[in-house]
Amino acid sequence: MAEIKSHEFDGFLQNAARNYRVFVIYGPDRGLVSERAAQIAAKTGVDLNDAFSLIKLDVGDLQNDAGRLLDEVNAIGLFGGEKLVWIRGAANEKALIDSMQIIAEGPPEASFVIIEAGDLKKGAGLRKVAEPARSVATIPCYADDARALNGLIDTELANEGLRIAPAARQALLELLGGDRIASRNEVRKLALYCRGQGTIEENHVMEIIGDASAISTDDAVDAILKGDSEAFLHAMQKIASSKTPMFLVLQGCLRQFQMLDTMRAEMDEKRIAPAQVMQTHGRHLHFRRKPIIEQALKTWSAPAIAREMNRLQSAILQTRQRASLEDTIATQTLLATTLQSARRG
Repeated sequence: MAEIKSHEFDGFLQNAARNYRVFVIYGPDRGLVSERAAQIAAKTGVDLNDAFSLIKLDVGDLQNDAGRLLDEVNAIGLFGGEKLVWIRGAANEKALIDSMQIIAEGPPEASFVIIEAGDLKKGAGLRKVAEPARSVATIPCYADDARALNGLIDTELANEGLRIAPAARQALLELLGGDRIASRNEVRKLALYCRGQGTIEENHVMEIIGDASAISTDDAVDAILKGDSEAFLHAMQKIASSKTPMFLVLQGCLRQFQMLDTMRAEMDEKRIAPAQVMQTHGRHLHFRRKPIIEQALKTWSAPAIAREMNRLQSAILQTRQRASLEDTIATQTLLATTLQSARRG
């Protein structure tokens, strides 16, 4: 098993990345997932401008053709050389997991595989295949902590020859952190705004920086479970502005209801309270989210959870069939779920 922790990534990228052929990069910070996938792609040595060497696929392409990934990985390039197969938007699709099982057991010799996934929970199918395999590097990407954000600020401002006052740094830190790309873009915008001024002051930060601290899809899902339609619409607005695909919110909400379904079944079978089932099934949750999940267990019955899962699955299918309406379908479906939560609460 090769799990690369956040603080290990830079060293891994410089020294060990070329020892692997298969990479699974996942987590709630979609910007960081994309950024690290791009860094690994650059390290493979494959010509990323050559359409014969770089194959980019959406995970939906595999749903329609279960053998597509294996075909692409094993195909010989038209002009020889190594290939990179790059998959985006992965979750726990059966076609992907089945193909990954085969690839993990016999990694390709002339191809690299990069898989960008969302927030895969512990025990998720893709993680269960990737984590035990010595041939696969798994790279979790969680929201930046203060140390990582300070490093990001220092790097970007140093490129412009700028310093930042302590009060300005603190104000900036409070507005960053939900998504790596969004955070980096905000710091670059600040640097451009203050170019030639030498030192960035707090008023500069407040004048130009937006709130990039909470673009994670968890914010939207939490608002749905709480039945807070105003917070839900605010979270969806941030997600849209960050260019995060809306179907990822649908998938995140479905995974949350699937977890609720497992917990609720155990509660009903063993006749135990939500707090007890949370001790076993909720240990991986962030402490701020636990009260929200516990309250949802009190208000959502097993049949209601099952109905909601069917509706979310249907909506995900509709977004695949009618891609041009993805944002509308996702927002309407999730808003309906939010209103259901509000009624139950």
